[in-house]
Amino acid sequence: MIVFDNVCFSYGPREILKDVSFTAQFDERIAVLGESGSGKTTILKLILGLITPDRGKILIDGVDITKLSEEELIPIRRKFSIVFQEGALFDSLPVKENVAFFMREILKLPDEEIYKKVGGLLRRVGVQGAEELMPEELSGGMHRRVAIARALAVGKASMFLYDEPTAGLDPINSERIISLIENLANKENIGFMIITHVVYVAWQLCNRFIFIKDGQIVFDGTRQEFIKTDIPYVKDFMKELFFKVTY
Repeated sequence: MIVFDNVCFSYGPREILKDVSFTAQFDERIAVLGESGSGKTTILKLILGLITPDRGKILIDGVDITKLSEEELIPIRRKFSIVFQEGALFDSLPVKENVAFFMREILKLPDEEIYKKVGGLLRRVGVQGAEELMPEELSGGMHRRVAIARALAVGKASMFLYDEPTAGLDPINSERIISLIENLANKENIGFMIITHVVYVAWQLCNRFIFIKDGQIVFDGTRQEFIKTDIPYVKDFMKELFFKVTY
């Protein structure tokens, strides 16, 4: 379980999050939505302990991570399979070494076992045969799939975290990534949190919607509550959904 308790965070004089509080179970399918710069990705970084709040508490399975050292954060981070925006692959490594990185550097597995697992993970995300390709040789959709394979290489997680998983993708590849996210969650029987500004992507995948505006949560509710809301900011996002569905 993830708990944010009156979390505040600033970059210099700019306040990004203001007294943000919510609780999330690992089996939920949650979208965190808002305009660019609203603080969505900051929430993901705080969950992972990559940054520390100015005030407030963040608990992962009852542990307040705001006081933990880097070493103490390792088992916390392993609770999550993480796909950062644009995939964030290592440009200097081929696909197979990107996926193998955690298994080699952290788990210290032998090469034979590593490459067997790499092959399985690449088949699982539908990019088998791409082992020797460099990141710049991949299409946008393939790049994102390899990033998901690398996230899966960490092992059994409690929850998937996705930062703008369809950003920059054409509609066909966006739909492929949406399907992959759903299939993985179903197969692993765990939930996910998606950071996005695309309400249609959230609607396809999620059953809980958290909207951030000016660093504060202005809506946190179900699909039915989202459709019925009278909050102007949230209704503006809803227009995209209705246009996409009717179009």
